[in-house]
Amino acid sequence: MSNETHVPVDNYPDLVRDKTSHAIINKNRSAYEQAKRRAKEAQQARDEIRDATRQINNIKSEIHEIKSLLNQLVSKE
Repeated sequence: MSNETHVPVDNYPDLVRDKTSHAIINKNRSAYEQAKRRAKEAQQARDEIRDATRQINNIKSEIHEIKSLLNQLVSKE
């Protein structure tokens, strides 16, 4: 990263600002990799919750169907 195109961000030694786009760039590669790993883990957790919710809803639907069938059997007697 050239000093001609980037300027340091005050009080943040790992950050620089691009003079052209004004974007903030993190020069700390390991922090970037950690952030990516945390984002991936969070996405996996959300996926697991979504899958568990889907399974619970399927079970609830099946229980409702079983109750309905039991009520039909009881009402025939």
